[in-house]
Amino acid sequence: MSTTANKITVLRIVLVPVFLLLEYLGYAYAAFAVFVAASLSDMLDGYIARKYNQITVFGKFMDPLADKMLVLAAMCYLIEAGAMPGWAVAVVIFREFAVSGLRLVAAERSIVIAAAQSGKIKTACTMVCLCIMLFFLGRCPLWLNTLCIALIVITTVYSGFEYFRNNYRVFSE
Repeated sequence: MSTTANKITVLRIVLVPVFLLLEYLGYAYAAFAVFVAASLSDMLDGYIARKYNQITVFGKFMDPLADKMLVLAAMCYLIEAGAMPGWAVAVVIFREFAVSGLRLVAAERSIVIAAAQSGKIKTACTMVCLCIMLFFLGRCPLWLNTLCIALIVITTVYSGFEYFRNNYRVFSE
């Protein structure tokens, strides 16, 4: 875990409870700033890992896990705040379990499933939409809130479909 990229990933995980604590204490803008910083750290650790050859097994496992922790913490908070329907979060959770299961089956067969471009777009879209929803929490125009939820759900479903379409061979034994 001694690489800079891995340290940034761990920092993102540490920022999740900080984000939630600030939200629940009523420091919405500070929580928003923490969420934005944590979201941007995802791009930073990936860039550092690739540029300085710091790709590790720890990073391959923990980076996507850190993203899921951050996203699901924000979504759960938004459900509680009445800004996001539970069914939309259930779609995200279902996709994450399905893709993780696919990767586990692939790993059993020594097949590596690289992150798909649609998965990266899904992550970026989700982070941006969550930033918008958190920033305008309680005062977000309905059309914008609905658009954000729709984009999150559509990119989530599409990227999940693409992972299975492109890797169906994993199940052919």
